Amino acid sequence: MRTPTARFAPVLGLLLGTVLALGPGLPTARAATPATATEACSNSATFLMGAARSDITGPAAEVGMMGYAQVAQKTEGIHLRLYSRAFVIASPCNGRRVAFVSADLGELFQAVKQQVVERLRAKLGDVYSDDNVLLSATHTHSGPGGLSHYTLYNLTTFGFVPQNFEAIVSGIVDSIVRANARLAEGSLRLASGDLRGASANRSPQAYLRNPESERARYPDDVDPRMTLLRFTRADGHEVGLINWFAVHATSFGNTNPLISGDNKGLASRYFEAGEGGLLPGGPDTFVAAFANANEGDVTPNLLGGTNGGGANDFEDAALAARKQYDFAAHLWATAAMPVLGGVDYRHTYVKMDAVEVAPAFTDGTRQRTCPASIGVSMLAGAEDGPGFGAEGATCESVHDLWNQFTCSVVTTPCQAEKPIVLEMGTMKPYPWTPEVLPLQLVTVGPLALVAVPFELTTMAGRRLRDTVLAQLQGSGVTDVVIAGLSNAYSGYVATREEYARQDYEGASTHFGPWTLAALQQSFTGLAGALRDGTPVPPGPTPRDLRKAVVGLQPGVVFDDKLLWVDFGDVAEEAKPAYARGDTASATFWAGHPRNDLKTGGTYLRVQRRLADGTWLDVAHDGEGGALYHWRREYCVPTLACSLVRIDWPIPADTAPGTYRLVHEGNWKSGWDGRVHPYSGNSRPFTVR
Repeated sequence: MRTPTARFAPVLGLLLGTVLALGPGLPTARAATPATATEACSNSATFLMGAARSDITGPAAEVGMMGYAQVAQKTEGIHLRLYSRAFVIASPCNGRRVAFVSADLGELFQAVKQQVVERLRAKLGDVYSDDNVLLSATHTHSGPGGLSHYTLYNLTTFGFVPQNFEAIVSGIVDSIVRANARLAEGSLRLASGDLRGASANRSPQAYLRNPESERARYPDDVDPRMTLLRFTRADGHEVGLINWFAVHATSFGNTNPLISGDNKGLASRYFEAGEGGLLPGGPDTFVAAFANANEGDVTPNLLGGTNGGGANDFEDAALAARKQYDFAAHLWATAAMPVLGGVDYRHTYVKMDAVEVAPAFTDGTRQRTCPASIGVSMLAGAEDGPGFGAEGATCESVHDLWNQFTCSVVTTPCQAEKPIVLEMGTMKPYPWTPEVLPLQLVTVGPLALVAVPFELTTMAGRRLRDTVLAQLQGSGVTDVVIAGLSNAYSGYVATREEYARQDYEGASTHFGPWTLAALQQSFTGLAGALRDGTPVPPGPTPRDLRKAVVGLQPGVVFDDKLLWVDFGDVAEEAKPAYARGDTASATFWAGHPRNDLKTGGTYLRVQRRLADGTWLDVAHDGEGGALYHWRREYCVPTLACSLVRIDWPIPADTAPGTYRLVHEGNWKSGWDGRVHPYSGNSRPFTVR
């Protein structure tokens, strides 16, 4: 329902809102917010809002996955397509707008943000810039990689993967442009609460190193707080929601070969399916983003290691997703706090490897951040996802694996307790990870989003939130959320005390023991400038390495098959009948999925036959209800054959009737290089 305040918004505000919806230029990105505009916004409940969802699924075969750093973990199909969920919020009272994106990605790399902003400017002029575009990752570890311009993040994918990068950038841009085009008057409501039993601290001994007096303030060693923003148009149409909850999207382990949004993507799917479904190419009239927060040391695997309580990864992901969905649905239904105020933001770049940190933010002495490096425990991996080496790795045990790295049992004075295995910041001609990084603060009425290009641990996030809230006292801000994995990526941030233990999170804190203190210092300045309506300097310009990246993985040369079959023919047929709870399955002669990513479409359909003989889609590869498996078939003499298996675990509430499995793909000719579509279907089968 539309609030009374929104119903009687000032005529001037409504007129300005109409102008904003047409996409004019905003005030320059770092211009101060006039005090009079800030005061005028304090009691305004009217916003312009729009939302859209776009497919960003990359290659579903033979591309290294991003997250666990396992060379052997390559894509071999799809459990759930990946999406960019974009929300644009504009404030008629001060003429400012912000675009927030939650993308089903492991990390949101700097190259993606650079090219998204570049393309938005080409399409919409000066409406969007670095300052008012906030891109965040859900942190799924089950997506294709090769999307960074920095070497470290492309090692296990054997370089840059242009096809994946383009799918992600173009999809994010599309979602923002369409969300912007849908701007309409409406209201926002805010709700928050504690979701317990959905997360655990994977480095509890490091957490216990934080001062007892500080730990006593909190009943949990994880952040159970979920904050939800509900979007409702003035005509009563529900636009969608964003919620922030800190937990790793690691329900799927490091042997999973299927692309998936993991527990965050599934939770979004549950909410969106309940508000209109997820048909391929269908309308995205309701968008639900389950965004991440300070999840650095937080796992969904409550029973330790990789055990999330289910019989397998699929059940683990579904359990974690259902907990987040159920609590978000509760907050959605009870969200009663109207959001009053305007939109504002501050953004700057900081050279994070050379920050002089004042004594007020450290141990009472002046400190300095360091050139980026990682410690031995980073290679070992975290409890819920062993990485390059084995759990508990030492310099000796990882040296044979990566003998090109310098591994030492000593450290630099700046890196303190860290036994360094790789100094990315000193590599030539370019560092292997970015050091000029974006810091951003966005406010929407009483909600402040602290956007950081890191994974903050639970306590690190709490300290940074307290720092920002202290600066914004009296400005109307009451809720501060860490929007982690945003706008770029450069590892973790642990507290000074956690860093000293050198668990995975401390070893992955690139810029040394005072990284958190440097962030607190920088955000003190950003928050103070936002509060006072003053500009901030842009900071140094990050490098653009698009012309320096290297990709070592070849594309599809051609597709082959046995002489007596066609592409799309069934290789292994479905059974004539199944019961609810069974898994229907069929295998097809196929082309390579890199021939066509099926963006906005699907590689599979589960269809039910209607009374008139037509077929109705009931599942596809975008909603997790059916699985698409690809494998290379070494058929003599070309070794270029592919087989695709479709599995449909038949839900318990499936209507009895006649069904079939359909596969759609594209094959590439070895004669002229052209790509051709094909399709095939299993025989009809009954579900009892």
